[in-house]
Amino acid sequence: MRSGVFAAAAAYSLLLAAPAFAQGVKIGVLNDQSGVYAEYGGKFSVEAAQMAIEDFGGEVLGQKIELVTADHQNKPDLAVSIARRWYDADDVDMITDLTTSTVALAVQELSNEKKKIDIVVGSGTSRITGDACTPYGFHWAYDNHALAVGIGRALVKAGGDTWFFLTADYAFGRALERDTSEIVTRAGGTTIGAVRVPLNSTDFSSFLLQAQSSKAKIVGLANAGRDTTNAIKQAAEFGIFRQGQKLAGLLMTITEVNSLGLDAAQGLMLTEGFYWDRDDKSRAFSERFFKRTGRMPSMIHAGTYSATLSYLKAVKAAGTKESQAVAKKLKEMPVDDSFARGRVLANGRMVHDMYLFEVKKPSESKKPWDYYKQLAVVAGEHVFLSAKESGCPLTR
Repeated sequence: MRSGVFAAAAAYSLLLAAPAFAQGVKIGVLNDQSGVYAEYGGKFSVEAAQMAIEDFGGEVLGQKIELVTADHQNKPDLAVSIARRWYDADDVDMITDLTTSTVALAVQELSNEKKKIDIVVGSGTSRITGDACTPYGFHWAYDNHALAVGIGRALVKAGGDTWFFLTADYAFGRALERDTSEIVTRAGGTTIGAVRVPLNSTDFSSFLLQAQSSKAKIVGLANAGRDTTNAIKQAAEFGIFRQGQKLAGLLMTITEVNSLGLDAAQGLMLTEGFYWDRDDKSRAFSERFFKRTGRMPSMIHAGTYSATLSYLKAVKAAGTKESQAVAKKLKEMPVDDSFARGRVLANGRMVHDMYLFEVKKPSESKKPWDYYKQLAVVAGEHVFLSAKESGCPLTR
């Protein structure tokens, strides 16, 4: 009887010790699914994450992989509330995408408190792997510094040496303006002025008039998503192009180009970390994505696929989903997938090449989604800050 009691107690202790493992691995995609960035990431990032899970085989360490998703509506307090519930009640192991910099910074702080991994894809502030870095925080796809170097320096060298910024009035926009302005100045250019624009604005007329009166050669759009497309459409109506000024989409993806159409977007210069028609691997992934969504992926969608796949590879390599062990593997293992080839620095920044594109004229486009002319490949080590330069306390 005594041996039976010991056996029962041992079995019960095993059950208590293994609830997290029995529930498998759970990944959350938390982003804007109804607002200004709904197409920038939104449900399409969810689809990309699901593709990564399926491509990995649907399970890891013998357990099922589950995907959960929610709309944070670009509200940091709502995002933190969702993330807290996911971590505390739903046993979510990793959260990704995290569109909007204020959201990403808030959720990353919570993730550090809970010792959970977050992989930011849809937000640009370099603080994520800078002064706000954590042992469990990672940044994929792009950041403000990479965008600034990729397009700011190139346009100054091409003669665009005076700039005026239309800046989204929150952390991401202000940081993107600051980083680009610094790069422009270093390259020999000048920032004439800037105007702050509320998020989700529909009327850019007063802001564009200020840009027009500045006589700057380049009007830098330090915004994203629907704000960018609205600004470009209204800039065309104001005749900014006819007066010799050029627009630079500092954060612009193929999603926004498609929304605008080539008639409105032609001639725009932009930097992305991914283009669907870059090579055989990107085309194969993008064609599968198109069949599921009816559109080609942007760097946000492809980046979410890569972040999810890389996380699962790290779990497998670590032999556990324990965050510290997985984070260590993420920083050790190279990244090589449909999105990019790269490596993860000690501060969590994934370094990969970026591409300078010009949007084609309608006459130059030969097939659907044939939107970009590649002007340059900018090596990852030249566009992303090193771990030491980033200001991340973990690397001191």
